[in-house]
Amino acid sequence: MTRFLVTGATGFIGRHLVAHLAAAGFPLTLLVKEAYGSGQPLPPPLAALRERFDLVYADLRSFNLTVRAVREAEPDLVIHLAAVGAAEPFLPIETALRHNVTGTINLARACFEKNRHASRLLVARTPGERTHLNIYAASKLAAWDFCRTLANLHGWPIAGAMIFQCYGPGQPDHLLVPAAVRAARAGEDFPMTAGVQARDWIYVDDVVRGLQAAAESPALPAGTTVDLGTGQATRVVDVVRLIYELSGSAGRPLPGALPDRPGEVERQQADAEGTESRIGWRAAVSLREGLVRMLAAAGG
Repeated sequence: MTRFLVTGATGFIGRHLVAHLAAAGFPLTLLVKEAYGSGQPLPPPLAALRERFDLVYADLRSFNLTVRAVREAEPDLVIHLAAVGAAEPFLPIETALRHNVTGTINLARACFEKNRHASRLLVARTPGERTHLNIYAASKLAAWDFCRTLANLHGWPIAGAMIFQCYGPGQPDHLLVPAAVRAARAGEDFPMTAGVQARDWIYVDDVVRGLQAAAESPALPAGTTVDLGTGQATRVVDVVRLIYELSGSAGRPLPGALPDRPGEVERQQADAEGTESRIGWRAAVSLREGLVRMLAAAGG
């Protein structure tokens, strides 16, 4: 069977992707930091699946270590989720460059320049790249520009998957959906920004299916990107209101109680029809159903 190599497997989406691929029976290797080979425990969701995958160790900022890890893994398909700044997007520029840009270039070169075993490298992208929202988005765009150049210049099979507003169980507690779920279940009011910006909210189970479909699809040319979203945009404030409605909470959202973040764009929405026509995948979980699952996972 196809052997997958996943970077960023200890993160929110990565943990769900590993569980999905392991359940499907794929041979699977995770590229993780060397600290995990020196006694640092894997996150519990991964530790519970430890017999279902292999580990290779590298810091992607090191080209030689990355080459060694990819050569050891001998992957067919590589899904690159590792990045810094997704939850803290206004990070130092040098940190973003070293991890997100240099790390991605090192991985691409290790896959094709030195190893030449992988049949595709799928790079996770963010819709913030379209509007240069913050340092994180700028570094992801720079990394993708290099990937697209390498694909065009050398014919390397590198493609992108732009992941829209992903949410689901196990997401960091300080992000919007889990924070609102926690407050609603506790019967507390929820101070928030005005929340008028609309986002394409996609449940994590759909994202991992989309990543697999994009990685496996022979119809996705090198240097191109597909959107992983539902094709529907919902305002932030309406998402929070729906969480409170579904939970039956005694509390209420308080839109406008907090200042808006700088650089927010009015609307982000995936081209779901274009993605379906290209790789045969479409999101299946509605926003309401996904929030019901979030509340159930949180015990309410």
